[in-house]
Amino acid sequence: MRVRLADIPSDADVFGALDFDDDSGVGIRFVDLLLKPVRATLEDGRKIRIKRRGLKLTLAIGDAKGEGLLRRLEHGPDKAQMFREAMREAAEALGVRYVEADGALFLEIGE
Repeated sequence: MRVRLADIPSDADVFGALDFDDDSGVGIRFVDLLLKPVRATLEDGRKIRIKRRGLKLTLAIGDAKGEGLLRRLEHGPDKAQMFREAMREAAEALGVRYVEADGALFLEIGE
């Protein structure tokens, strides 16, 4: 089952540009812009939440949690790539799959 988390905002490319400096080195403003509109609930009533604290992203589905880190040395300097890899890491910890398609963020959850 594919769950739509949020649309990717149209101004995300400005914050994600390589020449945009937000003084973090990992694109904190870009990540916050993508995570702000995330509001999703599964059919069984479990809520999907994503929080950022420092460099750590925490993906929660109901009571289960998975964590991913924004790693500039491994996945940088592209801020979008760092975000994708951190989300993949958090999703894999929960046994789900993170996907970006059609201008939106999705989770693919096995039945």
